[in-house]
Amino acid sequence: MQGFITWWQHLPEHMDPVIFQIGSFRLQYYGLMYIVAFVIAYALAYRRIRRESGFGIDADQLQGLMTAMIVGLVIGGRLGYVLFYNFSYYLHHPLEIVLPFEFSNGFRFTGITGMSYHGGLIGGLIGGGFFVHKNRLDFLRMADLIFPCVPLGYTFGRLGNFINGELYGRVTEHPIGMFFPLAPGPGRRHPSQLYEAFFEGIVLFVFLWAVKGRFKTRGAMLAIYLMGYGLVRFFIEYARQPDAHLGFVFLSFSMGQMLCLAMILAGGALLAVLGRRSHPGA
Repeated sequence: MQGFITWWQHLPEHMDPVIFQIGSFRLQYYGLMYIVAFVIAYALAYRRIRRESGFGIDADQLQGLMTAMIVGLVIGGRLGYVLFYNFSYYLHHPLEIVLPFEFSNGFRFTGITGMSYHGGLIGGLIGGGFFVHKNRLDFLRMADLIFPCVPLGYTFGRLGNFINGELYGRVTEHPIGMFFPLAPGPGRRHPSQLYEAFFEGIVLFVFLWAVKGRFKTRGAMLAIYLMGYGLVRFFIEYARQPDAHLGFVFLSFSMGQMLCLAMILAGGALLAVLGRRSHPGA
């Protein structure tokens, strides 16, 4: 048993985030995991339109909708990181928002780093909204279709973070803690990426998939997703290391927790509005 614990605690030190490299081209697990995430979300949504009625969308339109949401997610994720997590830096280095170079300490290639889940969510909703409006689809029906499929794909994104050794947790003395090479200091840290992969991914997916047919109010699955993800992520943030340049932004709450509280409130408000619409005389 002690041998397994030692292996577990040192696992991140032995993981190579690069699958293979040819010249300057590198295929990393991080990028591959996001491709897998998108494929899984699409496959689940496609399964639903084949087996369930009432969505009013065909396979070609579903591909277009998913593409629009992915584009919005990438743009929103980047802009969300800039606005929510490092606005003062990018205010003085605006070219680094879109260019994979660093100019502040000389000119060097860095790759575009820094993405925000909450920004990606907003961007995905906006991208999907544009597509839905252009193709005269029902936005709330599309939300009911897509959002029960999202968390399982999200699991793989967090596994990509884990393999990269990024977004590690806070220091812990518990045996579950792991040594992350990129983390400052010698202590073990919570593998918060795995917590998120399991609870925000698998557990939330199982819950949403189980209840998706029980709500007749259009758009209810979007509201439940917002509240469910926000609640789970809020508590996992207690194990996750806050961004070093931000720390705790309000009392003992991280930026992620503040954004999750906004998600919970938005989801609750949306569910209340949708409920009143479906029962106007209540």
